[in-house]
Amino acid sequence: MPARDQPPPKYLSQAVAGAFRDATEKTLLSRVRAEPIPRHVAIIMDGNRRFAVGHGLLVEEGHLRGKDKLEELLDWCLEIGIRILTVYALSTENLGRSEEELRTLMALFRESFEKIAVDERVHRYRIRVKTIGNLSMLPPEVQEAIRKAEAATEAYDDYRYNIAIAYGGREEIVEAIRAIARDVAAGRISPEAIDSGTVSGRLYTADMPDPDLVFRTSGEERISNFLLWQSAYAELYFADVMWPGLTKIDFLRAIRSFQTRQRRLGR
Repeated sequence: MPARDQPPPKYLSQAVAGAFRDATEKTLLSRVRAEPIPRHVAIIMDGNRRFAVGHGLLVEEGHLRGKDKLEELLDWCLEIGIRILTVYALSTENLGRSEEELRTLMALFRESFEKIAVDERVHRYRIRVKTIGNLSMLPPEVQEAIRKAEAATEAYDDYRYNIAIAYGGREEIVEAIRAIARDVAAGRISPEAIDSGTVSGRLYTADMPDPDLVFRTSGEERISNFLLWQSAYAELYFADVMWPGLTKIDFLRAIRSFQTRQRRLGR
């Protein structure tokens, strides 16, 4: 017989850890479902490159793992009942990265949008897909894939799935100001009539509510030019895990944190 102080067999330790993880996930999911669900969750998917470096992988593999994690996240949102999901996929600043990395990213974007157009899950749940950002900055083949995905889902409205790509929050607000200025110059609106609703109505997200929760991975505690106007009263949650390493438990904990907060909305 083995000595009492010997550690348990490795397979047994893994089995116990897996059972504990499953039990924790089940408990968290039950608690999340018992409370009001945030209607709109916005996520800053940060940490692909650092995840790759930390695991001895190429940067391209980090982005691929990040893409796969986003597929998982969509399933989690559907299971929980989150109706609107907005993810920060690529900022305008990110477009300054190396040509090799951008080629990888653009190929992944094209592939993802082409898949969305025919994804059985998207059509079964009637998910409307929308891309926000300056799409003119993207390669033509990516723009075409985006058009196909949006056209294939434009009649749906049960769920909303927004991808911020070539996006910058300040640029979005500047564009809204320009649109308002054109309306003032044309006599369609007076300066005195401009209010917060006027600005909101000219943003990329004009047809949807502001996010209830903004969630960022990687341990960084900032929103990095993401939905600046829309996040004025959002709850913020920062997870110390790289995006590809995010687990369902991590995500459920973020939702539970939101549910336990008292939202005053400025009052």
